[in-house]
Amino acid sequence: MRGKMGKQTTAVHGGGRKDDAFGAVNEPIYMTSNYRIPTDGTPVDWSGTESNIYARNRNVNQMVPQDKLCALTGAEDCAVFGSGVAALAGVFTTFLDSGDHVVVSEVCYSATNLLFRDYLPKKYGIDVTFVDTTDTEAVREAIGPKTRLVHVETPGNPTTEISDVEAIAASAHESGALVSVDATFAGPICIYPLKLGADLEIHSMTKYINGHGDSLGGCVLGRKELLAELKELAMVNYGGILSPFNAWLISRGLVTLPIRMAQHGDTAMAVARFLEKSPAVRFVWYPGLESHPQRERAEKLMKGRYSGMIAFDIEGDDMTHQRFLDELKLVTHAVSLGDTESLIVYYDKNSDKLPHYPEIFRKGFFRFSIGLEDGEDIIEDMEQAFQACGLI
Repeated sequence: MRGKMGKQTTAVHGGGRKDDAFGAVNEPIYMTSNYRIPTDGTPVDWSGTESNIYARNRNVNQMVPQDKLCALTGAEDCAVFGSGVAALAGVFTTFLDSGDHVVVSEVCYSATNLLFRDYLPKKYGIDVTFVDTTDTEAVREAIGPKTRLVHVETPGNPTTEISDVEAIAASAHESGALVSVDATFAGPICIYPLKLGADLEIHSMTKYINGHGDSLGGCVLGRKELLAELKELAMVNYGGILSPFNAWLISRGLVTLPIRMAQHGDTAMAVARFLEKSPAVRFVWYPGLESHPQRERAEKLMKGRYSGMIAFDIEGDDMTHQRFLDELKLVTHAVSLGDTESLIVYYDKNSDKLPHYPEIFRKGFFRFSIGLEDGEDIIEDMEQAFQACGLI
């Protein structure tokens, strides 16, 4: 067998754990809250995360996605949580103390935005500076002597903007700050933040990693010393754990991740090109398009795999936008992303986050998650909805 396994082989076999009790090929679900404690004199850390004592500290099923994600990304260690927000909040509260300063992407997930605009400053005295992290120089200038963390979201949710993680990490590390990257929009296949210099890589596993829209979960990847600190506080003592059943579902999804991401990306490119040419469309942003404002950066960081997320808008008033959603037959109007089916959600012009997005987004826009359907069928559905709205 050749030396290094390919991505799909790693997704199937990497980090796999065998059932020693009955020889099951697939990992059983271990629905237990505690485990027998050794009585042979073996030292036991009742609050530790390195052995099976209590399911809040560690459970057998959570080890499978942790090990598999490490194999896929090259990370030293991984911690999985009950949701993506639990993973984000765990990172922020573990590595930030009262009086610390943090630099955050202006374009970020709504819960991240709320944590940094409200809860963390008011409850914990953390100083926050929001910047456009696509402007690397603006990030460098925002970093000061008290900066403990730079948090970047790339591709940005929901705009798909791309930040130069490598350059930002270099600036942050010069000042002794950590860098965390939420790469949920790309999944751990289309971009590798740790290899670009980030200290912590964060994903909502609810999205692409699970990929089937049937479980919640979050993960953080990084160096062992950082993950040990994170696990002790956020997993063991905050209790933000992932259940055995959800861990099992996510592990199942991980096996097909490289195949799914290839399909999401290829179809998204075809749909984005269709949208770019349609007279019904006001604008479209997709990192794989030449017209994307950070196209060269996306090519450098994502190396031809641009995920399945598109931001676009159509011509017409609010009623036209609502009718367009109503006319869609195949595409589902729903939140979340990275599912097997295509999902679309509309940010109208009254959304409180629009002022933080680039100018072109401020009239309202759609966030479009391309599923695993045939591209021709998605395009046909979009086209018939445009026609029904009188846009073409």
